[in-house]
Amino acid sequence: MTVLPDDGLSLAAEFPDATLEQWQRLVAGVLRKSGREVSDTAAEETLSTALEDGLRVRPLYTADDPAPDPGLPGFAPFVRGGRAEGNTVGGWDVRQQHTTGGAVLGDLENGVTSLWLVLGDGGMPVDSLGRALDGVLLDLAPVVLDAGHDVEAAARELLRLYEERGVAGEAARGNLGADPLGTEARTGRPYDFAPVAGLARRCAEAYPGLRALTVDALPYHEAGGSAAQELGCSMATAVAYLRELTEAGLPVEQACAQLEFRYAATADQFLTVAKLRAARRLWARVTEVCGTPVGQVQHAVTSPVMMARRDPWVNMLRTTVATLAAGVGGADAVTVLPFDHSLGLPDAFARRIARNTSTILIEESHLSRVVDPAGGSWYVERLTDELARAGWEFFQRIERSGGQAAGLRSGRIGQDLADTWEARSAKLAKRREPVTGVSEFPYLAERPVERAPAPAPRSGGLPRVRRDETYERLRARSDAHLAATGSRPRVYLAALGPAAAHTARVGFAANLFQAGGIEPVTEGTFADSGATEVCLCSSDALYAEQAAARAEELREAGASHVFLAGRPGQYLGVDAYVFAGCDAVAVLSAALDRMGVS
Repeated sequence: MTVLPDDGLSLAAEFPDATLEQWQRLVAGVLRKSGREVSDTAAEETLSTALEDGLRVRPLYTADDPAPDPGLPGFAPFVRGGRAEGNTVGGWDVRQQHTTGGAVLGDLENGVTSLWLVLGDGGMPVDSLGRALDGVLLDLAPVVLDAGHDVEAAARELLRLYEERGVAGEAARGNLGADPLGTEARTGRPYDFAPVAGLARRCAEAYPGLRALTVDALPYHEAGGSAAQELGCSMATAVAYLRELTEAGLPVEQACAQLEFRYAATADQFLTVAKLRAARRLWARVTEVCGTPVGQVQHAVTSPVMMARRDPWVNMLRTTVATLAAGVGGADAVTVLPFDHSLGLPDAFARRIARNTSTILIEESHLSRVVDPAGGSWYVERLTDELARAGWEFFQRIERSGGQAAGLRSGRIGQDLADTWEARSAKLAKRREPVTGVSEFPYLAERPVERAPAPAPRSGGLPRVRRDETYERLRARSDAHLAATGSRPRVYLAALGPAAAHTARVGFAANLFQAGGIEPVTEGTFADSGATEVCLCSSDALYAEQAAARAEELREAGASHVFLAGRPGQYLGVDAYVFAGCDAVAVLSAALDRMGVS
């Protein structure tokens, strides 16, 4: 036995373990000081955060929070990773998306390790594939195709290039990208699975490192779906493909080996980590029922839904967090969308930042040196379990209704996704879910970032939503007004009393109105402001003393509408209130209507 020297640094030996009840009591005391009367046991629930899918994140997790055994990395149920070594050998695959062929070699020469090529509708012509891959060593750089309805032609062209350039079948790596149901979700048009089964047989026989199918969950994420809905749709799609492949004669082991899964990685770090871990658990359960439990090959893509068009530089931070979450979650390949992705074709700087995001996390932060770094966290394990159960429940609903194809064609899946997005849109409108640079801390003097137009994405099926879309429409109205008149619509912020009384509410009101493209004026008099609407800003005590008289004075000076920054109260002469949690989009839209901003 080793005896440690008595250096006076006993590690908390004299402190007894704290109990959950003690923590709840202390939290309740703090809440009471802030004016919220709650019992000790209710304090924890008060601080909980509601997520989609009926999940709640609690402020504290302990060893008493149950979660199933996640197993070991590389072993069923594969929660901790599809391979025992995880990404520790070289990091994850840095996969860059290309809709045109001009930047392919530049990316490969500067850190990208595989290519995701969009062909046909939404991308480059199929017959340009050879030119796009000119100079690319196809035995070293895996190629993933995304050709929609043109998958047969694109696959033939890629296989021809392998043969023409002398690439041995066992050296080819990547994915032909066939995804009939994902393409139908995007376009509303189905296509025959029989040729896809033929591609899968050919890959299984002659190209062991090449997969034929992608199970792309991005169409459901981009239509506003929740994490559980994304998981459920991916499982239903994969099960449909397994049925088709096995009916076409492939053994179940070969059929499973033909699938790669694609998921969105968002700036909600822990939800992304849990989603990727839960996806592997669900797929392990599906393949266990099929008699051959296998790990899931995952491709994570930073979420297009979270990308903002205003102040797009903030997207760099969003994609960094999302990439970190994808790496921690165990994704095999990660695509970082450039920060200007929503504006058109990314420029060279944006592509460089995107690929270097993965490089820094792998090479400098050493993120891939630990397998499943979030494993063992009571919070992550519990969230993984809850999300897996919610995803499995949605998958079962789809299966009971006839499967993924039936759900898409009947509109049931689309309606489920729309309902989820409607609820989330309400939070966005009330700024309960802030969008930095858009609904929070907007900058009206920002110079627009302009890019060459990108190919129009595939459409006709499920919609594509964005978190910034309602605010973007308001800002576009303001921009049009600026172009037509030389000035933006304005609101005068009338501060009452000393700075200590009004500073916070002036800042709040200015932030809110700028989110709708309305310029706040705080200097000078109302008559000089060029505004027709006014927002009173001060403390509740000063409102009671001065609000009514000040509102009347401003009306006599020509104000047509008077806001008050604060919770609704009995203040004469006030037309509306703006406060934290109000429907900002409705308030701003109505204000623009009154100002004649179309």
